[in-house]
Amino acid sequence: MECRENSMDLTRNLKNETVSRLYPTQPWLLQATQPVADAVKLMREKRVGCVLVCEQRLIVGIFTERDLLRRVLSKGKSLDTPMQECMTPDPVTVHPKDSISSAIKHMQKGGYRHLPVVIDEKPVGILSVKRIVHYLVEHFPTMVYNLPPHPQPTQPKREGA
Repeated sequence: MECRENSMDLTRNLKNETVSRLYPTQPWLLQATQPVADAVKLMREKRVGCVLVCEQRLIVGIFTERDLLRRVLSKGKSLDTPMQECMTPDPVTVHPKDSISSAIKHMQKGGYRHLPVVIDEKPVGILSVKRIVHYLVEHFPTMVYNLPPHPQPTQPKREGA
């Protein structure tokens, strides 16, 4: 019964609490014409997994570590390549007043690890999966720490020889 109550509390909190409650991190911005090398340098300096690509303070794209691997390095492109050629254009965004639940749904549906947080289409933060996990552990430690390693309580097949 306690697990069911915790699950209901979790569901209610995720629907009622907003993205701003997760304290999104500061967004780091670059221009679409800047080279990928600038993004890599900024991401390393700030120890972040993405930068936002903007024109006149409006988001036109997002550039992530995944973009670096898939769209630059694996294709043999130069780090002098402009951001606009390697970024993910028109990223899905959330508002600080959106529910945590809706942000999680966007991330899950699109396979995203970062969502730009915007007000009037202007970036005010970055929401990461890491922030969501920290929130879950902080507010529901018993539920998170007691999760089984696999959703099925028994192994589907025998391990070993």
